[in-house]
Amino acid sequence: MRQGGERKEQGGEDRFRQSIGWLRAMDLCEAVYRVTRNFPKDELFGLTSQLRRAAVSIPSNIAEGQGRLSTGEMLQFFGHARGSLQEVQTQLALSIRLGYCTPQDVATASSFCDELQRILGAAITTLRKKRGGERL
Repeated sequence: MRQGGERKEQGGEDRFRQSIGWLRAMDLCEAVYRVTRNFPKDELFGLTSQLRRAAVSIPSNIAEGQGRLSTGEMLQFFGHARGSLQEVQTQLALSIRLGYCTPQDVATASSFCDELQRILGAAITTLRKKRGGERL
């Protein structure tokens, strides 16, 4: 690490595309789009839109964090990704409660959520150690 918390570039501008977190987040987006395809049409600008936007936010924030120059900035965007992941988990649970889908319908998405929770948690823990342990 450089002075001032800066990170060295590691493999070019698109290294995020090889990140397992980004790949799983993209898988989650696809799963969310598949699930929401069958939601009621009157939810198109409600829960459907909100769930899709939250899902898209996860890989977007992972990519943006990896494109930043400092560990602190990367932590910030990984924190945003984790928050969006929790939004997706909440909205999937609500979708089941409202009868828009079944637990079986969201099983794939839920599996990706669980995996991403572990990946982001580990990444955030590692980055915090680099920065001296402060919590987000």
